[in-house]
Amino acid sequence: MRPSTENARRLAALLTYHLVQVLVYLFMLHEAEDTHADPIPYHTSVLSGQAWVNELYNSPHPDRILCELGVRKHIFNILIEELRYLGYTQSRYVSLEEKLAIFLYSCVTGLSIRHVGERFQRSNETISM
Repeated sequence: MRPSTENARRLAALLTYHLVQVLVYLFMLHEAEDTHADPIPYHTSVLSGQAWVNELYNSPHPDRILCELGVRKHIFNILIEELRYLGYTQSRYVSLEEKLAIFLYSCVTGLSIRHVGERFQRSNETISM
């Protein structure tokens, strides 16, 4: 018994739909393998966050740290001493000075965590802590 033309069209459309689903699934699997095979480093700037903080701190121009962090050098020093007095310390990979600079830079610029992370060459998780 032969299926009617209408049924044949429905069957062809259904088979095409499922074939496309399988192809999309296979494509997604292939893409997932590509993204996990060889990760590409994101933060690759020559100037690390600590190096940038050091550059600002040691700049001969007094307004440079003021422009970037919103405080003068002596205020930055006072804030560091106050944080130490309150028990704050550096973490395993981030100095207290860089932590303060991240906070101040975020306040001054209002940039997103991702943009601040790019400036300091740190992950979003490190910036948001």
